[in-house]
Amino acid sequence: MTPRMRVPLFPLPNVVLFPGQVLPLYVFEPRYRALLARVQASGEPFGIVRIVQSRESSPLPFHQRVAGTGTLAHLTRAETHEDGTSSIQVVGGERFRVQDFDLTHPYLSAEVTPWPLAPDPLGQPVTDAYARRLLSGLLRLRPGDAEALREAAPQDPLLVASFAAALLPLSDGQREQALEAPTLPDRLKTLLGFVPEDGRELN
Repeated sequence: MTPRMRVPLFPLPNVVLFPGQVLPLYVFEPRYRALLARVQASGEPFGIVRIVQSRESSPLPFHQRVAGTGTLAHLTRAETHEDGTSSIQVVGGERFRVQDFDLTHPYLSAEVTPWPLAPDPLGQPVTDAYARRLLSGLLRLRPGDAEALREAAPQDPLLVASFAAALLPLSDGQREQALEAPTLPDRLKTLLGFVPEDGRELN
């Protein structure tokens, strides 16, 4: 049975963090300054979850307006400014499922279960082929950036999926669907299905 863990949460609108993605954040609210102080003191990660409904669009409490799936964020850089705000950088780690929210802190916190990708049933060559097709579709979709994208593209299929998820013209819901795919081939296939027709055609 996968052990549960308690993590502070940093909910964000329009953000779905994938493994290996680098995300800069500006921390200015007092509650998130407290979250950052906790993370810096303990060395623990915190969770990035998407705000699904805004306060203006829903009367529900805050914890009922965020996604039940998120990604662990590992702090890699933090610069505190004279006014007490901070510019930080995190990198995405493992995804998780929220089991229960903790409302006892100034910031939202939760008991979560890590949610690793299921074992790949198709074998590495098939996964590699999906990753190559996804990258090719991305390059065809953005021919003006093809050279730079080719140089920046990772080799690891897991990171190829994260790379494409950041660059494809996807909705928040589509990114969340890709994040929640059960296996890595499923994630790659999901993203391939979101590649616009222009990216699927040969030059």
